[in-house]
Amino acid sequence: MDLRSGEPSGKVKEREERGKRAHRDSSQEVLEWRESFDQLLKSKSGVNAFHTFLKTEFSEENLDFWLACEDFKKTRSKTKLASKANRIFEEFVQSEAPREVNIDHETREITRKNLSGATSTCFNEAQAKTRTLMEKDSYPRFLKSASYQDMTKQATSHSTSKQSHT
Repeated sequence: MDLRSGEPSGKVKEREERGKRAHRDSSQEVLEWRESFDQLLKSKSGVNAFHTFLKTEFSEENLDFWLACEDFKKTRSKTKLASKANRIFEEFVQSEAPREVNIDHETREITRKNLSGATSTCFNEAQAKTRTLMEKDSYPRFLKSASYQDMTKQATSHSTSKQSHT
């Protein structure tokens, strides 16, 4: 019996082990973000860290647009699809939009035309261009940023301290 919690010692030990595994997994995850932009986007904590970084550069609208498109693709209702498409277009795509993403005029026009028959793919081209821009521009800066460097130092020091304790 654990005197602090009043739980059976096995339960306490199991919970502590689970916490250590979760920390080890998240440390490993941080290191995997540098392998590819896809690895970063697959990780909820990676997306959060990247979003925080983009805010410091005043360019989080690109990621917000990409995430809105990902969510949009999951929409099944035709009515919701049309209203979400218009909201995304007005917020991110149209000229002078409050959070306008950096895409060329041709892509903007294609996307505008796609809205007339809104389908789950109507933002694909604009989303792909925005993704490429983030991957080629923002992602390399994120990897070099002090915040990511700090995260990797913590992750590597955690994994080395783990190895020395085993």
